[in-house]
Amino acid sequence: MKKIGKQTISFDSPPTILSTACIVGPKESQGPLASYFDQCLDDEFWGEKSWEKAESKIIKETVNMAIAKSGVASSSIDYCFAGDLLNQCISSSFGLRDTNIPFFGIFGACSTFVEGLSLAAIFAESGIENLLCAASSHFCSAEKQFRFPLELGNQRTPTSQWTVTGAGAAVVSKSGTGPYITNITPGKIVDMGIKDANNMGSAMAPAALDTLITHFKDTDRNPSYYDAIITGDLGHIGKSILIDLAKKEGYNIKSNYNDCGVLIFDQEKQDTHAGGSGCGCCGSVFSGYLYKQMQDKKLKKILLMATGALTNSTTSQQGESIPGIAHAISIEL
Repeated sequence: MKKIGKQTISFDSPPTILSTACIVGPKESQGPLASYFDQCLDDEFWGEKSWEKAESKIIKETVNMAIAKSGVASSSIDYCFAGDLLNQCISSSFGLRDTNIPFFGIFGACSTFVEGLSLAAIFAESGIENLLCAASSHFCSAEKQFRFPLELGNQRTPTSQWTVTGAGAAVVSKSGTGPYITNITPGKIVDMGIKDANNMGSAMAPAALDTLITHFKDTDRNPSYYDAIITGDLGHIGKSILIDLAKKEGYNIKSNYNDCGVLIFDQEKQDTHAGGSGCGCCGSVFSGYLYKQMQDKKLKKILLMATGALTNSTTSQQGESIPGIAHAISIEL
């Protein structure tokens, strides 16, 4: 493991993603990627008494599924990295409290899943055998915390995104046959002064640009090196902005770039406005669709770059701007 360039880490013995799992909610189940998810729920409660309890159950069952698919005993998982959008990451801590696995609760807003994969890869390169990373989000619990109580029926602006109900989990090991995590490029906090909490794509796109350009310069690669460049949840608006910003910097990513928030919903048939968002957006799309595309060798090199808005309801009410973050990992066969 060594640092290359400004902020990228390259692995001498790239860790393997042994398995993934994902569970999604009813709206995601009606989207174009439904067949790639391990389980699709019929309702947002899933038999629980609150949306928060439902989200905890989703991440718990997703993690159990990922471990079962890996062939590694739960007792052999050395450490777990997990996070979500709720205060004090309660979905992860409550959902995984019975796993008996040493737990790191992490928060990177919607970038949490790739943050977890990055930390797991570093641990694996240092000699740790098996690691688990997971992230979840829930439309109803997030709306209740960040925007308005659903009972009010507030109108959503065209720039707003739909928080994905779902979770993704992955088991990472220091040995295996791939897909491999070959590089990680941790992002910097970028704040361009945007204050509209209903336009997260615009707030996060500059952070995505910063990490993207840094990754290319650090690794001496260009966009054509990858079969696919995938951001976490910029949505339709943020995706368009990133394409334009990258082009101005001399990088044409239009032909092989897409976004998890764009992929997970059908913009024409589903009323999700600017697309999907939330920790579960990148987590479920990678753990379902993208990982299976790599298993089938339809994709052999991807750059997965999850973005996050480092804000909460208090800072928005106090008139603060929205800092953005983006973490990137190279996953290759």
